[in-house]
Amino acid sequence: MATFSKQILSGSTDGRGILVAATATPGTTIHTGSSTASVIDEVWLYAVNTSASAVKLTVEYGGVTSPNDHIEYTVPAEAGLYLIAPALLLKGNATPLLIRAFAATASVISIHGYINRIS
Repeated sequence: MATFSKQILSGSTDGRGILVAATATPGTTIHTGSSTASVIDEVWLYAVNTSASAVKLTVEYGGVTSPNDHIEYTVPAEAGLYLIAPALLLKGNATPLLIRAFAATASVISIHGYINRIS
């Protein structure tokens, strides 16, 4: 039987938001997946944009190859908890896959969220 455990994003300190400082690839690390092939992370991510303008956000989901690994959003101005990863899965790998993000404007978007680790 599978075991589920809710966990903090590995790029977060104590569950706090992760400030996206990067403006190009490779982006700011949001989460590092498991190195165990039988583990799956169900990823929930939310973006908060504190600027007065909409900002383009690129999430590098598992790699840095564009467009295969890139998910792009325009996060509305002063948006709070804008859903950007609704239960997307990240499978464990001997070389753990990373989720990273970069934005058109540095340090105005924070990523919040959690994973449900399934093993």
